[in-house]
Amino acid sequence: MQLLNQILFGIYPYIALSVLALGSVIRFDREQYTWRSGSSQLLRRRQLVMGSVLFHVGVLTIFGGHFVGLLTPIWVFDALGVPHGAKQILAMAAGGVAGVLCLAGGLMLLHRRLFDPRIRATSSFGDTAILILLMAQLSLGLATIPVSAGHLDGHEMLKFMTWAQGVFTFRPGVAELVADVHPIFKAHLVLGMTILLVFPFTRLVHMLSAPIWYLNRRGWQLVRTKQPLPRRRVAAVPSHPGPAGAPPKPAPVQAVWPDPLKTAE
Repeated sequence: MQLLNQILFGIYPYIALSVLALGSVIRFDREQYTWRSGSSQLLRRRQLVMGSVLFHVGVLTIFGGHFVGLLTPIWVFDALGVPHGAKQILAMAAGGVAGVLCLAGGLMLLHRRLFDPRIRATSSFGDTAILILLMAQLSLGLATIPVSAGHLDGHEMLKFMTWAQGVFTFRPGVAELVADVHPIFKAHLVLGMTILLVFPFTRLVHMLSAPIWYLNRRGWQLVRTKQPLPRRRVAAVPSHPGPAGAPPKPAPVQAVWPDPLKTAE
């Protein structure tokens, strides 16, 4: 168990972060046209809009909360006079609300992708798989709230903060910091690192589009100008006489399009 704990929480984080960084750079360099989230907004648009709004509001709140909560040095909270217990209660409340919103929106998007034949036909395996992974991660995150409610002193949260900051500062022996935490927290951490591992190979890379494209504004927009159609001239063909005593047939009209070479001259 000690070896497995060392692999999962001492080695696996660096594998996941390395693949995240290098994979994202390589994909952006070689496959920029895939650096997007495929749109299916013409199908079930109302469900898409509602689910997308709930999902993105929830996931951005969760991401920001995890980033600030785990990577802010502990001495900063101590200097601000924020008790560890109060920080944990805030994380439980805000994370719970955001998690429910995100889970509701994600389930709507997943239902739309799985049960609409046209959307399912245009979806790749990765589109569906990453949604399922995210829903599983959200479920695990919400399931940690009752466990956290059993110890509101903030001691467990300090372990996760020290572990996360130790990973980014290459502190040795960080795996031992989370060796005795509840298994559901370990599952949540492992699945979270797995999502980081597959991040560059899924549509999640569009999360990086804001700082790369929109804030820097280095992209180009291709515009096709509207060209007027050339005017056609109508040539009348002489009428053909019909049988004796019958009126002549009307002359057919032939459309003669201008010669493009002559037009260019």
